[in-house]
Amino acid sequence: MCRILIVEDQPLIALCLEEAVIELGYKPAGMAPNKSKALSLGANADVALVDVNLLDGPTGPEIGKSLAENDVSVVFMTANPEQLGSGIPGTLGVISKPLLDIEMVQAIQYAVDRHENRIAACPKRMIEFA
Repeated sequence: MCRILIVEDQPLIALCLEEAVIELGYKPAGMAPNKSKALSLGANADVALVDVNLLDGPTGPEIGKSLAENDVSVVFMTANPEQLGSGIPGTLGVISKPLLDIEMVQAIQYAVDRHENRIAACPKRMIEFA
């Protein structure tokens, strides 16, 4: 069963993401509001949904890069996609917040499919990184 890490400092958003993960039949690998917690939980994750700006500042890109280097499939979810420039090496892409429930589900499923090496169409509102 795919384990999904939620890196988000806003508790309500993190809980909504966790609920979506569970409803889709996947296992939450934990919730992290900052870099240290995210990296400590990253060893138990297959996929990570990562916000850019967290409690400890704009550490999301560093988190995403580090997780991707450890074979975690990373999708950024942020209200500020321009902060990622042309992308973070090894990560899948970014989707802009706020998200509709269906967009959240599509982003999660896309990341899982890519992690499991299945062909997956990039969700419409997601910017895929090369």
